[in-house]
Amino acid sequence: MSCFIRPDELIPGLDGSTFGDFWSWAYSDTLSNSNRSVFAEYLVGYALGVLDKPRIEWDACDLRYRGKKIEVKASAYLQSWPQKRPSIIDFDIAQHLGWTAATNTYATEAVRSADCYVFCVFADRNRDDCQVADVSRWRFYIVPTGMLDEQFGSQKRARLSSIERLSAPVQFDQLQEAIDRALGVEIRRSCAG
Repeated sequence: MSCFIRPDELIPGLDGSTFGDFWSWAYSDTLSNSNRSVFAEYLVGYALGVLDKPRIEWDACDLRYRGKKIEVKASAYLQSWPQKRPSIIDFDIAQHLGWTAATNTYATEAVRSADCYVFCVFADRNRDDCQVADVSRWRFYIVPTGMLDEQFGSQKRARLSSIERLSAPVQFDQLQEAIDRALGVEIRRSCAG
């Protein structure tokens, strides 16, 4: 078995059950906070073309792109559980003693270890028509980490209204260009555009 497991691979000893069966059972509730967050990481990774290696759960940053580190945060108005009103959108922006998977070491100082943050908001508010997998229903706010440090210092959480003062939302098809701009790297244009 390789690092990448295909959905059609059989699970040894489970009489025809596949990893796809497991993934569907375990991760199909994309409104759940943890699954939605991983899906948001996937969307950003897809937009940047950096899905060539499996996700590392506890690495110091979520994605590595063009020599830069990116942290992805996700939130939504709708949740898996019954709600009386939409959730207030806020994000964890706390400084951490990051662990680097490649070296198996922890940082000695709590910092925001990425070069930029991508705040992903699943914007649907109607549970009857919500479709987490539809990228057109997401909004992305890209903020360089230096700007977060300057605006929020050691603050641990930030509401969407505060993030909106730092960044205008972009659609999925604008995501790579907006991240390139925030990172100060040469903007790559897709051949389709």
